[in-house]
Amino acid sequence: MTKPKHCLSLLDLDASTIQQCLQLAQQIKANPEAYVHSLEGKSIALLFEKPSLRTRVSFEVGIHQLGGHAVYLDANMVGPGQRESVQDIAANLACWTHAIVARVFQHDTLQQLSTAGISVVNALCDIHHPCQTLADLLTLQEVFGEDLSVLKVAYLGDGNNVCQSLMLGAAALNMPLQVVTPKTYGPSKQIMQTLDETFKNHQVTLLNDPAQLGPVDALYTDTWISMGEQDSAEKKQYLQPFQLNQQLLEASGATAVMHCLPAHRGDEITDELMDGEHSVILRQAENRMHAQKALLHYLFNGFV
Repeated sequence: MTKPKHCLSLLDLDASTIQQCLQLAQQIKANPEAYVHSLEGKSIALLFEKPSLRTRVSFEVGIHQLGGHAVYLDANMVGPGQRESVQDIAANLACWTHAIVARVFQHDTLQQLSTAGISVVNALCDIHHPCQTLADLLTLQEVFGEDLSVLKVAYLGDGNNVCQSLMLGAAALNMPLQVVTPKTYGPSKQIMQTLDETFKNHQVTLLNDPAQLGPVDALYTDTWISMGEQDSAEKKQYLQPFQLNQQLLEASGATAVMHCLPAHRGDEITDELMDGEHSVILRQAENRMHAQKALLHYLFNGFV
């Protein structure tokens, strides 16, 4: 039996595979009719501990467009680790479905799901959000061209799962990325250690003051309060200087504004930038589906 391929983080995909996924996503987006049989006869379980708009709809519609069938399961229906162990859930799903797309609270849940002998895709966990980063890289290529090593991108705000996956994607494709966060809310030391060990010549730098930010092509942020995290006035106060606003846009020279959504307007980003001429935010959202379709095609068919 062929060992299933997984995407629990971007570390499961080497640089060549990421680049080929992005190229395939462009092809699927341009010519979706050529891929309507990619998942023919395949059923994909969508196991969501966290609610979602973009992730659920983009996966369900994308799987349908590839000729597959999505089965949605939320935490109330399944209760991972409560009604039944994660391993038992995975083993049962493997009897009926061909892959699991999981949006979970803990990365460990994904690792347990991956023991059942079918492919597992991380649709968000506490550490990584690889599908979002694939969509972000696709969007940057559409806006600026295929060679991302000539770009300069800055992420400002909370060093969360989106930030950490973006760091991995940037390092894999040798894209210069400035990560600007308060020291208290920076990315994990483990992620930085992984970058240093895996990508010796990466161009990801950590800063703690927006005033240190040099000229960039794109500005990126995410919500300051992640789903399931208690709202914190203290955290928002720490992060206020890291807001994406017109003053920062003009100072940085950026021509693209990015956000993975959902956005809290007036906190991490202003209405002016969210809805402005430089916003590529809805393109990022649209590209979630195309990037995920490419990833699923790769997991089942390779790059053929």
